[in-house]
Amino acid sequence: MTSPRTLLNAFNIRAKKRLGQNFLSDPSTAEMIVSRSGITPEDIVLEIGAGLGALTIPLARVAKRVFAVDKDSRIINLLKTQLLTYDLSNVILIDKNILDIDINALSDEAKSKIVVIGNLPYNISSQILVKLIKSRGNINRAVLMFQKELAQRITAKPGCKDYSRLTVLLQYCAEIKSLANVKAELFFPKPKVDSEVLEIIFKDKLNFSANNDQFLFKVIKAAFGKRRKTLKNALSASELHIDVKTSLDALQLAGVDSTRRAETLTVPEFVNLSNCLGEVLAINNGE
Repeated sequence: MTSPRTLLNAFNIRAKKRLGQNFLSDPSTAEMIVSRSGITPEDIVLEIGAGLGALTIPLARVAKRVFAVDKDSRIINLLKTQLLTYDLSNVILIDKNILDIDINALSDEAKSKIVVIGNLPYNISSQILVKLIKSRGNINRAVLMFQKELAQRITAKPGCKDYSRLTVLLQYCAEIKSLANVKAELFFPKPKVDSEVLEIIFKDKLNFSANNDQFLFKVIKAAFGKRRKTLKNALSASELHIDVKTSLDALQLAGVDSTRRAETLTVPEFVNLSNCLGEVLAINNGE
């Protein structure tokens, strides 16, 4: 593996901070991530942020096919050269923002659920995760590298400051485990913080199922939108457009103290609250 510094200099390219471009420079770490991801010769992989190919190349050696996405056309051209050097023909390069990729269509085209892998840029990590959650029916699992701070939020428990909307969304529909920690000095340019690789396995059957997933996601967003407020006030001051009485009725029906705050609710409690609020709204609307 040629070092990122050497490759970038050879192609007269500078890493763009606004794109979160920190390239993995240690081949053994890349091999370890691919190994722990459990990729098989039958897998179709969607790689987010292919970069200079640190993961793309070892992935292509074991996977059936790799859709490698990167929005930086300079990097795509460099990666084309890298793939030719290693004589890899099972990689399809996609010069696009991952947020513009239709994951469901990609899965349909491949006639298979896909495995998502990538080193996520911090500034759009949350948006990418929400996109994966919405497309989870076509995703087998995801193996993603996050800045340590975000990884801690994703795996947080109720009642702690890191527990967030994203925590609840992911833990509602997936099992999450840590695969590896990666030191900042293993990247070029070196980021300010270490990273962590998480495996996210989307559940075929939910332990606690909401009557309406999209409504649940809105309730979670509303609850955390004003996280310093009590649930009664957070829900009634949100995009749900409900009054305080409706908020109180739903909380009472769900058996949740109205003075609690969003970060204290477990995933099952959020599901129950969402279902109860749906019932209250249906009654109020005469349904």
